[in-house]
Amino acid sequence: MMNRYEQESGQGGPFAGLTPDRVLALVEGALGRRCVNLCRPMNSYINRVFELEDEAGRGLIVKFYRPGRWSRQGLRDEHEFLAELAGQEIPVIAPLRLQGGSTFGEADGLCFAVFPKKGGRLVDEYSDAQWLELGRLLGRTHMVGAARRPADRPLLVPWQTTRSQVDLLLEGGFVPADLCPAFRDLAERLISETSPMFRDTELIRIHGDCHSANFIHRPGESFYLIDLDDMVVGPPVQDIWMLLPGSPDEALAELEILLEGYETFRPFDRHSLRLIEPLRAMRFIHYAAWCARQVADDGHSVVMPDFGTRAYWEAEIRDLADQLGRIESASPLTGNF
Repeated sequence: MMNRYEQESGQGGPFAGLTPDRVLALVEGALGRRCVNLCRPMNSYINRVFELEDEAGRGLIVKFYRPGRWSRQGLRDEHEFLAELAGQEIPVIAPLRLQGGSTFGEADGLCFAVFPKKGGRLVDEYSDAQWLELGRLLGRTHMVGAARRPADRPLLVPWQTTRSQVDLLLEGGFVPADLCPAFRDLAERLISETSPMFRDTELIRIHGDCHSANFIHRPGESFYLIDLDDMVVGPPVQDIWMLLPGSPDEALAELEILLEGYETFRPFDRHSLRLIEPLRAMRFIHYAAWCARQVADDGHSVVMPDFGTRAYWEAEIRDLADQLGRIESASPLTGNF
């Protein structure tokens, strides 16, 4: 069975022309430096990513962005945010500036960026000191994120992001016809019941997909925040809840330490903790829409082979109903906090 790299490097597909020779030529031309004969494909569900090395022995990572996922301005927004964070000595991996002065190049209908390679390891279980460190990192990141708005990034609120994702799933024919009414009803209730909770909430530039796999630890340095492809404008709590090892009720100790570190640099609105369960429900729909985009692009979902089956959607509807019940049973003022 072919892997994703083989499928998309073969006939057809947006990345069909990315042979090793072509990748090396593009990067050498963009950076104005020679590379050794190394072009190693790396795992990526959406984009195409390769590890390279220049003649001075410096490791490089080149990322080719999937067409249609982000506008050019959206890519600039990501790169500008990374540059601002790096300028404040916040540990992120910003793209290198290319010969033309931009941080992304264009060739063969694809946009690409080149990053310095920085190795690190994922941490399975955080110590109290590491929770504190992660809180500080997020507080500093959000301090920069609050400074200004991007020009073309999604707004993570039910009436915009979730609405567009529900429309994609229903209008794209991804939900079995007889299950559409149940899914539509639950999604509409979610949007209508949770939208007022977001109306007076601070919305800033955030990572948006802030789970533990997007932090690498470099011994002797610190945690690095990586992969800002999915940066959005949204409530700061979105970058908090996905890190927790369980629900907030089950992870109160970790949450308190994380927020202690966060508030070293920036106040955190505890009232916004009530958004965690709505954001979790929105994540259910986000993930389904993400898989649907994979199917639309490639004809299948690499991450979830059973996506689109009747069993998948029956489980999705049950999970969404359970989560909506959890939201409706919480206090209208503060949720469970």
